This record gives sequence, C-alpha cells and structure tokens, in this order.
Amino acid sequence: QVQLVESGGGLVQAGGSLRLSCAASGSIFSIGAMAWYRQAPGEQRELVAALPSGGSANYADSVKGRFTISRDNAKNTVYLQMNSLKAEDTAVYYCNADIHVARFVRSANYWGQGTQVTVSS
Repeated sequence: QVQLVESGGGLVQAGGSLRLSCAASGSIFSIGAMAWYRQAPGEQRELVAALPSGGSANYADSVKGRFTISRDNAKNTVYLQMNSLKAEDTAVYYCNADIHVARFVRSANYWGQGTQVTVSS
C-alpha cells in the first residue's frame, strides 16, 4: 500500500525555522502534484503550498515569502522549508500527493498522518 510519512515537526520559537519532509513509499509508478496542508484547532484544513509535477509552486498568501515547497522525485519526497515562523503558523501539517500506482491508471489522492508544528510567542 502507498504510504506518506512526514517528519520534521516540533516546537520552535517565533522567528525560527523548521523543515518538514514527506516521503512516499509503497507501490508507486509516478507522482503528480504534491502539497502541504495545515489545520489548527477549530479551523478548517487549508492549503499551504502545492507543487505540480511539472509546474510552478503555489502558496497561501499568509506564507508567501516565508515558506518554500520543493520535491526530490528520485526520493519520492516533498519538503516544506518554513522560515520566520509566527504563532499563527501553529497547526497540524499534512502531506498530500496524487500518486499513480501503475502505468495507464489514473492517480489517487493520499494523505499523511500529520505532524504537529507549534510556534511559541
């Protein structure tokens, strides 16, 4: 089965940095778009950053200039570099990816389990 595993979350002070990683494993033929979402308590899950397989990155207005999404296709991994962190960035961050498990088969969407990011003020 396909699995997305996140790492890099934790506690950091305001103004600090964290780098999240998400590695896909299992039966994978290819990966399309990859993205990061986040969800704070009592709030809806929101898109933070997305990176199509052959396109440019897209960012939520609240993180533009501070966060950077990137991917390493050879490692089936997507990253989220978070700089100048603010208290309002505190949330559970989720990895998301469109994955093709075989040639000529349409992709399915997968989610990671989420990793907690807490920014102290």
